[in-house]
Amino acid sequence: MFHPGERLAQEKAGYRHVSAALYTAMPDQHRLFYAGLRQFYFSVPDAKGYPVACVLQGIPGFVSAPDAGHLVIGRASLEAVTYLPELEAGMRVGGLGLDLSNRRRNRVNGIIESVTAEAITLAVQESFGNCPQYIQRRMLPENSPERLPQLEELTTLDADARYLIAAADTLFIASQAQRENGAGGADISHRGGLPGFIGLRQGRLHIPDYPGNRYMNTLGNLLVEPRCAVLIMDFHQGAALHIQGQADILWQPSEGAIERWLVIEPERILRIRQLLPAAGLAVEYAGSSLAVGNKKG
Repeated sequence: MFHPGERLAQEKAGYRHVSAALYTAMPDQHRLFYAGLRQFYFSVPDAKGYPVACVLQGIPGFVSAPDAGHLVIGRASLEAVTYLPELEAGMRVGGLGLDLSNRRRNRVNGIIESVTAEAITLAVQESFGNCPQYIQRRMLPENSPERLPQLEELTTLDADARYLIAAADTLFIASQAQRENGAGGADISHRGGLPGFIGLRQGRLHIPDYPGNRYMNTLGNLLVEPRCAVLIMDFHQGAALHIQGQADILWQPSEGAIERWLVIEPERILRIRQLLPAAGLAVEYAGSSLAVGNKKG
C-alpha cells in the first residue's frame, strides 16, 4: 500500500505496477533481529514539524519486540540523544535496524503507544525489509567506554563540516507524510556510497538517488512534505552532522547519468562529537565496482 506521494514519485521515475512486501506486523525474524542490535536509527517530528534523525545505542535487548505488533525501546538510549524532542503518546515514529557487520537492515514505522520511565512502546503500522545493497560493512567495537555526545550548533557548514561531508560514505534521511488509507507516517532510511557521493554546491547538499526497491518511500514523502533531516555519519571519528532543512528533487538533471538528485537546503545544523566508538578504517565498501557516488540505499 502506497500513499499518493509515493505513487506520484513512482510515476515520475517511470516505475509501473510496483508491488510492495509491506506488513502491518513484524515477522518473527525481524523481532529477533531487533533484539540483537546495538544500534537503532530513529526519527520523530520536532515541535516545529521537522523530522529529527538519530542513532540509539545500547546493549542487545535495549530494543525488543514482545509481540508482532509492538516494539519497545529503552529510555536510557533515548535520553542519551539530547536533541530529541520530548516523546509523547501519539507521535509518529520511523525506525531502522541496521547491523553493519552483516549489512542487514529492516524498517519499522508506527506511533508511540505509551511512554514510561523505563521505555517507550511503539505500535507498529508498517514493517518491511530492505536489501543489503550499498551498505558498507563495518565492525564497530562491541565494548567501549560510555560516550557523552557533544553538540555544537552551527550557523553554516564550516571547514570541518564540509570535510566530514566530503569523506562520508553513509547517511540516514528522515522524512514524513500524512498517513491515509493505511500508508504514510514517519520514516528513516539509509543512503550509502563511496566517499564523495554527497555533493555540496552553493551550500546545498546534493545526494544522488539510484535504483533500489522502487517503493520510493523517501522521495514520495518529500513530494508532499519537503521538510526532512539527514544524519551524515563519520564512523572513523565517531561523529556526525545532523542537518534539518527543505528538500527538492531534480528528476532530470542536465548533466551526468544520474536520473534523480535529492537537493537539501540546510536550515539547522548540529555537529555531534563523541557519538560512536571510532571504527578506524576497517570498512568493506559495497558495490566497489561502481563509480564514486553511484550508490543508493
